[in-house]
Amino acid sequence: MKIFSLIILFIITNCALAQTKQTVTKANITFSVKNLGIATGGSIGGLQADIVFDKDKPESSSIQGSVDVSAISTDNDMRDTHLKSADYFDVAQYPKMTMKSVAIKHKSGNNYAGTFNVTIKDKTKLIDVPFTYTLNGTTAEYKGSFKILRTDFGIGDKGLVLGNDVTVSIDIQTTQ
Repeated sequence: MKIFSLIILFIITNCALAQTKQTVTKANITFSVKNLGIATGGSIGGLQADIVFDKDKPESSSIQGSVDVSAISTDNDMRDTHLKSADYFDVAQYPKMTMKSVAIKHKSGNNYAGTFNVTIKDKTKLIDVPFTYTLNGTTAEYKGSFKILRTDFGIGDKGLVLGNDVTVSIDIQTTQ
């Protein structure tokens, strides 16, 4: 029985050491949407993330994070105030947007694909996010882009003025 316990402990320890928890050192999260047919966008700050990633075993990796919706910026104070209101993100009631990986797969080279639960305003949708992972010494960079339908999350109303497709781009650097 002792040998069995030691073998299990050895396996668990090796699995835990293979994955590397990473600390975010820089994050740039942007979005773009068409408004009256013209591309407009902004950024969202306040990223808090828990990244445990093993490039050789991505299926055992996990990525989760949240952003502070009150840190939305479009370089227009009036628009930012309106986006934070109940008409759009309702920051008072829903201060965070979150992403949590469900599955991560290696595609080729430094290309990966993650399936994430994205939650905005208490509505969760499964979103596929292709991303690249590049390691330079002790610095790792994750870059990805994906689309959401804003009305799926109750952001704004249906109309012809504001487009429904929103492109979100993520560029995160971490240390290991």
